[in-house]
Amino acid sequence: MFEFLTPTFTPFQLGLLSFPFMLVLIAFRIPLAAAMFIIGLLGTYIVSGNMRMMDSQLKTFTYGTLTSYSLSIIPLFLLMSEFATRGGMSSALFKAAEAWLGHRRGGLAMAAIGASAGFGAVCGSSLATASTMGRVALPELERAGYSGALATGALAAGGTLGILIPPSVVLVVYAILAEENIEKLFTAAFIPGILAMLGYMVTVSIYTHLVPGSGNALPRQPYADRFRALAQVWPVAVIFGLVIGGIYSGAFSPTAAAAVGVAGTALVAWSKGTLTIKAIKEALLSTAQTSAMIFFIILAAGVFNSFLSSAQVPQTLAAFFLEADVSAWVILIGMLILYLLLGTVMDSLAMIFLTVPIFVPIITQLDFGIPQAEVGIWFGILVLMSAEIGLITPPVGMNLFVINAMSKKVSIGQTYRGALPFVASDIVRVCILVAFPSVTMVLVRLIY
Repeated sequence: MFEFLTPTFTPFQLGLLSFPFMLVLIAFRIPLAAAMFIIGLLGTYIVSGNMRMMDSQLKTFTYGTLTSYSLSIIPLFLLMSEFATRGGMSSALFKAAEAWLGHRRGGLAMAAIGASAGFGAVCGSSLATASTMGRVALPELERAGYSGALATGALAAGGTLGILIPPSVVLVVYAILAEENIEKLFTAAFIPGILAMLGYMVTVSIYTHLVPGSGNALPRQPYADRFRALAQVWPVAVIFGLVIGGIYSGAFSPTAAAAVGVAGTALVAWSKGTLTIKAIKEALLSTAQTSAMIFFIILAAGVFNSFLSSAQVPQTLAAFFLEADVSAWVILIGMLILYLLLGTVMDSLAMIFLTVPIFVPIITQLDFGIPQAEVGIWFGILVLMSAEIGLITPPVGMNLFVINAMSKKVSIGQTYRGALPFVASDIVRVCILVAFPSVTMVLVRLIY
């Protein structure tokens, strides 16, 4: 049926042409998973000329993907996020951060960012963190007279900490695609996640000094009240300690740790009376829907990547860059710039599924002056940072829309302007992590 393409284009050229064709399908609002699935199957048929190859792929990839034990961690972390959202943890975190930071200029916005980091430690989802903290903190920020740009921009940026602070669903997906160790990725993400939180707080401080009146200070609270508020966040500390501490100590595998996290967040929500039968049904349904979407994308990515592999696209590109007289750093920076550009028009998971199977085989063969076994981990954190920037980059930053929809007083243009200083902070942080890989890898080296 498509034999006329074979003499015209080589398999490698067909593989390269698949990307613009995919972007066209996405532009026509065809879901990413369907686009990858269609092009992957057709590409395999054109390259092999064998219909049985497509049938074999459908059987092999479907069974292999949906029965993979490693994928069970995704619905568990998603369910943990759902229970954490319903357990009132976000409110306690925000009140504690407000007690300690609220008396500073821009302190309430800093408190929202700090609380987002704490919630991210038991959530793993950026959109869930943004929406949950938005409901808790946005009314308080508006009541305190914060400017709409700063309030919505800070909350959108704080939401990204949901995927930066381990555990992270995006890192799990990267680990599966790149065949990297999930535990080491979680470890490597910890310091960059803390740097992100501190960078956002510094950004708020600079913003409020440059724009007087944008973030007023609240009255200083007594230390007794501060410690009382801090004591209310013990469930978050316990769950985080069980999940992440269990992984690092070797007591749990990542999947078992995720199950422990689900049980812990469910108990907290139940103790607060919010885990009703209706809430459980809603949490399970939401988890099932999101898991099904991610699993279908993984399945489609497997079919598409198999086509690219049979067309020798990753192998040929890797050989080209290795033989070319181009610095490894130039190649890496070019990839990160592409991520920044894609982030303005594409969802973070879509970027990862499209690029990681192509980029990882190239990047892991280049010399960056660090052990070869560490390159994939380091690059994974850089990919995570790039995906996070896309969440607050106009015009398609999902966190911007989530937070803006909660405020009837703030236009989307104001939210865009409020997010730009945080994007600048992100770019500075990525530059630091690129220039100093040891910042990312120091904990991995110490623990492993």
